[in-house]
Amino acid sequence: MFRAIVAIAAAFGFALGATAQEKDKSKDKQPTAQQERMKSCNAQASKKELKGDERKAFMSNCLSAKGGDDKELTAQQKKMKSCNAQASKKELKGDDRKKFMSQCLKADAGDGRELTAQQEKMKSCNTQANRRELKGEKRREFISDCLSA
Repeated sequence: MFRAIVAIAAAFGFALGATAQEKDKSKDKQPTAQQERMKSCNAQASKKELKGDERKAFMSNCLSAKGGDDKELTAQQKKMKSCNAQASKKELKGDDRKKFMSQCLKADAGDGRELTAQQEKMKSCNTQANRRELKGEKRREFISDCLSA
C-alpha cells in the first residue's frame, strides 16, 4: 500500500514537472508576425476606444493586407502606383503595358533603389569612420555610437 502511494505521488510530481517545463518552453517562443499584428491592431483599437461593430470593422481592416490608413506606401509601392497610373492614362494594354511598366519602374533607379533613413545614417557613419581611419574594435564602437546618436 505504501509503495502504491509513493508511486502515485512520484507520478504526480513528474506530471507537474513536465507541465512546468511546457510552460517555460511556451514563454521562450517568439510571437508570429500575425500575433504581433493582432497585438498592434488591438492596441490601436483600444486607444481609439472602439466598441462593437466599429471595433470589428477596424480590426478586420487593420489585420487585412491593406492595413488601414496608418501605413504608408514604400518607395517601390509609390513608384508602382505612379507607373500604373501613367500606363492607364496612356491606355496601354498587353505587351505595350508590360514594356512601359518595366521601363518606368527601372527609370530613376540609379544604383538600384533609394536609401532608407537608417541606410543614409550608416553611410554617413561609415564615411566618418573612414576619414578617421578607424579599424577593428574602435571602428565598431564608433559606428555603434554614431548610429545611436
